[in-house]
Amino acid sequence: MNHSKIGFVVGLTAEAALLKNTGFMVGVGGGTPTGAARAAEDLIANGAAALVSFGLAGGLNPELAAGTIIIPATVNDYACDLDLLAWLGGATHQKIYAGDEIAVTSEQKSAIFNATWADAIDLESGAMAAVAARGNIPFAVLRAIADPATRALPPAALIALNAGGQIKLLPILLSVLQNPSQTAVLMALAGDAAKARKALVQKIKSLP
Repeated sequence: MNHSKIGFVVGLTAEAALLKNTGFMVGVGGGTPTGAARAAEDLIANGAAALVSFGLAGGLNPELAAGTIIIPATVNDYACDLDLLAWLGGATHQKIYAGDEIAVTSEQKSAIFNATWADAIDLESGAMAAVAARGNIPFAVLRAIADPATRALPPAALIALNAGGQIKLLPILLSVLQNPSQTAVLMALAGDAAKARKALVQKIKSLP
């Protein structure tokens, strides 16, 4: 497959930056299902012949550490393309849950895990898969766990993005000033997100 015709759907501009100079098409959805669907539609309209949901995911399986790569065989009831899966190195036999909202607490993550047996959650893959299915476009998912299942997300992490997928520094700083106790958790989250980004970059570099 022509690599320049593969469109990567991401939530964050920071995730898009990981694909710089790769030659892939990239669409930023802003971290919401609606935005991901719009990004997928735009990529197809601009000539993408295949789609990949790419970026960070929230952990649901407590046995999986930050930085774990997940390449699922299916998303919801949609089957990922076998050729794309082979190109990505094969499915990891782990399951992605296509969520509508962020799983914030460890209790929420545990509840989703027990109900679905999914290993991780993200907000883009399900919406992208639906768009790809409607357009008869092959798709796959390449994600890395950024926050383990046992960690609750601090308040500042929940206001971090604007609609364009960019980090909003001022609201984060104000949140920390109002609630300094979340600083340690934010630092741990940043470290785990760095592990996830490193794993994704290494995976991209290993692709044929």
